[in-house]
Amino acid sequence: MGNYDEDTAFLGQKGPFFIILFFLLNGVYISTGLHSFYIVFVGASPSHHCRIADGNLSEEWMKASIPNEIVNGKLQPSQCWRYSLETVRKLSAQGYSPLEVNLTDITLETCVDGWSYSTEIYHSTIVSEWDLVCDSEWRVPFASSTLYMGYLLGSLVSGQLSDRFGRRKVFFMSLAAEALVILAQSFSNSWLLFCVLYFFVGTFQISVYITAFVLGNEVLSESLRVSFTSLGASLHYCFGYMLLPWMAFAVRDWRSLLRVLSGLTVVFIPLWWLIPESPRWLLSQGRVLESEAIVREAAKKNKVSAPEVIFIQSEVQQAASQNSKYSLLDVLWTRDIRKTTFLCLLLWIAINIGYFGLSLNTTNLSGDPFLNCFLSAVTEMPAYIVSLLLLKSCPRRPVLSAFLIIGGGFLLLLQLIPESQHTLALVLEMAGKFGLTISFTVVYIYTAELYPTVLRNLGMGLCSSAARIGSITAPYIIFLGKPALSCVSNHLHHSGLEKTPCVLSIRKGTFNKYLPYILMGSLTIASSIANMFLPETFRKVLPETLEQMQKCKR
Repeated sequence: MGNYDEDTAFLGQKGPFFIILFFLLNGVYISTGLHSFYIVFVGASPSHHCRIADGNLSEEWMKASIPNEIVNGKLQPSQCWRYSLETVRKLSAQGYSPLEVNLTDITLETCVDGWSYSTEIYHSTIVSEWDLVCDSEWRVPFASSTLYMGYLLGSLVSGQLSDRFGRRKVFFMSLAAEALVILAQSFSNSWLLFCVLYFFVGTFQISVYITAFVLGNEVLSESLRVSFTSLGASLHYCFGYMLLPWMAFAVRDWRSLLRVLSGLTVVFIPLWWLIPESPRWLLSQGRVLESEAIVREAAKKNKVSAPEVIFIQSEVQQAASQNSKYSLLDVLWTRDIRKTTFLCLLLWIAINIGYFGLSLNTTNLSGDPFLNCFLSAVTEMPAYIVSLLLLKSCPRRPVLSAFLIIGGGFLLLLQLIPESQHTLALVLEMAGKFGLTISFTVVYIYTAELYPTVLRNLGMGLCSSAARIGSITAPYIIFLGKPALSCVSNHLHHSGLEKTPCVLSIRKGTFNKYLPYILMGSLTIASSIANMFLPETFRKVLPETLEQMQKCKR
């Protein structure tokens, strides 16, 4: 098939065709940023406590009917328990006040009458609508994981579909399907239906992300390709991520928020008439005339002259007859490709566990949830900018290994920080996320450069599928660091008498708060060592066939 970059060198590097396509593809990534973390607000748990369904109790007794518990070192009313309502009614009827009774002698019971939710921050969420608290609290993180399960399916299927039917068709079909599924999700009447639809949101969302990434990587010029994959897509994704909390702040009802997000996605559908198919993919299918037509249109927009013959028909047809034989098994078939694939899978799993683990952990920070989400997105911007500067002038392999070690090293240092040094611990955690965000960006372009055109989408899809294993696992790794709660006495004095109502212990067991950081840090550093066995792709020609693909080091 020859070399596509050499055959199309007459187009230049930064003509109008490339620049317009660069911004159109980047614009689509705003929608992926909007959709990736809306579960943070849709699945938020408002302040709540057991509902006291008795209008005859005084306000004093209604407040006293809820025991106290310590959460993150703070005293607050229990969210899952209340004192026996029957006993409280008897004491109230006998004329006692809560301060005259030893409340610890009263039996505890669950919230049999449901819960009362605060509407101060959220008007409505799936938690408040379907009572996903206490014994049902596990359903919220499970709902979050269904998105990543959808990522797993979409990563595998989208690669095969776009290799067969084309990048452009799969890209826009996935975009339209994602908008429809999010709209349908806003009409969910149960948690189960919400999770099923969220699974398909993940399937179509990752398909949009991957096919747009591959499309840009194959159509854009070499200089803009690096900017697109390392900075353009990431920054626009981050811009959508930063826009999400402000939209959630303005629209506090979860159903309305989903409908707004669905409507914004539809705006990108008309780009069908502006974004072309990948000429590289058309060549791999033997469709020379269609590929040349796109290249000649690009030359016209760039105001350059195209040669009479751009691609040699016989070479293209010979390559196409070989390309038609490739499938997902070929990514694992030969020894050299299997080595590359295995090392890439390890990198993607480790990086995703660290990145998503730290991203999900920011929701545990105190303060305004909308501002916390915004700041979490803002901290990624410097990492994307640094990654672009490094990718333009530095080899991929040492850059990736260095920032994997930096990210993992800072996470391992957290266990050495004294409990009182909260600011220092936060700085180290953000430094770890900085390193992992750069690694997340670099590994995308590095993997795309390792695989040839005939297997690139399949390889990217397989690696992205492995990454979903990491993202699905991340919430449970963070859960390992949840602090155990203890029962203490809160001394009250009234009329010279000392009362000691118990502060409820809501969970037993010993948990190491640093265990998630140890696991993520160790796995990240281990992956940096494995990365050193991959071949270097910096300033190398993008491989078109299996024969042009570089081999791993021994």
